[in-house]
Amino acid sequence: MEFQTDPFRIFDREWALVAAGDIDRYNAMTVSWGGMGTLWGLPVVTVYVKPVRYTHEFLEANDLFTVSFYPEACRRALGIFGSVSGRDGDKAAMAGLTPVALEGAVTFREARATLLCRKIYRQELDLASVPERAAQAFYQTEAPHTMYIGQVLDILS
Repeated sequence: MEFQTDPFRIFDREWALVAAGDIDRYNAMTVSWGGMGTLWGLPVVTVYVKPVRYTHEFLEANDLFTVSFYPEACRRALGIFGSVSGRDGDKAAMAGLTPVALEGAVTFREARATLLCRKIYRQELDLASVPERAAQAFYQTEAPHTMYIGQVLDILS
């Protein structure tokens, strides 16, 4: 099945989960900042994660990660993944989502589509280069996001 979506709506309005680690030790979180496109001749997905987030540790430590998209019926579950830290408990159980092992990665059975990605680039956003309005709105008390770009290796649906 081909993955079709509105690229300007899917992260901002529909949200997604980014997960890193393997089925024995992983974390996932809701992301609403991201994009899809082509870089260096490769299909890529880009996500942004603040260093204070538990998932950041997993993205730093692993080469593979997933970005998964869900039907509207999972909106409450995505809210849990965005507001509860994996340091504090099993978010998947709290949200009612079922983890599924991929080779070196994790997704959830309820996803309508999952992008399996290999991390090809990462960089902390440079606060000096962030527009002042955005710096005031998002970075008063926390360090800027880290940008992760992953080559899309497979689309699972």
